[in-house]
Amino acid sequence: MVHIFAFERLDVWQKARSFVREIYNITTNFFPQQERYALAQQLQRAAISIVSNIAEGTSRSSLKEQCRFTEVAYGSLMEVYCQLIIAKDLNYINEEQLETVKQYISLISNQLNALRNSQLKRLQQLNN
Repeated sequence: MVHIFAFERLDVWQKARSFVREIYNITTNFFPQQERYALAQQLQRAAISIVSNIAEGTSRSSLKEQCRFTEVAYGSLMEVYCQLIIAKDLNYINEEQLETVKQYISLISNQLNALRNSQLKRLQQLNN
């Protein structure tokens, strides 16, 4: 029997994992060679940070720490979005590509907010 860790069951983690593949596709196929170690690499690392922080947060026994890692994942998601806007400004991607990726960002953002709200609600219940 294959052991599945808690984070692997989270839909938000699965979506964020797919998002990493999308970011790698964009940075590999559309960014110029000179950006390989600059904006492209920063985008890739920020996308990986999203899934990594979701996973790490689920390993924490403290709800307060879980909330913090969810917040960090959200911050990384916003970092990716900002960098994609810059990539569009620099004509590395077009408006259509940005809008396609923005749909991923919106979905993951909503799911991260729902996860954080759930964590905060459980934290408040423990404190009462």
